[in-house]
Amino acid sequence: MTDKMKDRIKQLMNAQHMNQQTFAEALDISPASLSSIFNDRTKPTLNHIDAIKKKFPTINLDWLLYGNGPMFMDEYTGDIDNHTVSASSAESVLNFDDSPSTPSESNVVQPQLSFVEQRNQLQPVANNNTKYIDNNPRKIAEIRVFYDDQTWETFVPKK
Repeated sequence: MTDKMKDRIKQLMNAQHMNQQTFAEALDISPASLSSIFNDRTKPTLNHIDAIKKKFPTINLDWLLYGNGPMFMDEYTGDIDNHTVSASSAESVLNFDDSPSTPSESNVVQPQLSFVEQRNQLQPVANNNTKYIDNNPRKIAEIRVFYDDQTWETFVPKK
């Protein structure tokens, strides 16, 4: 698809029957920012896309970003790995009982203490062989202080 993201944003704006000013206000972004996107001065940023997603939660981000699929996602379908799954089929897979249940001892996963104990054990400190090289210690040769009136002073330590 040769559409640019700015064209898809315009399509969304037109689908909502908004002009540029009201669309920018609805997204809580500056109209100048939206204008510069439409005039190819800047590209939409993550902040723009996030504002669109917050204002229009059913927008298909795949459509907005890449031009794939419909403009809006159906509220009752979800796109999972390019396979559309309806809510009724998801409900049949996820069968939750209405009655509250208490976990039995056999169902509770016991924490593995060996990992925690292993992590808390003291590790031996590696033999640290630090070599100290005797270099002649550095000595201050002179100190210069520069003032804002373009003057300076030089201090030389006594030997």
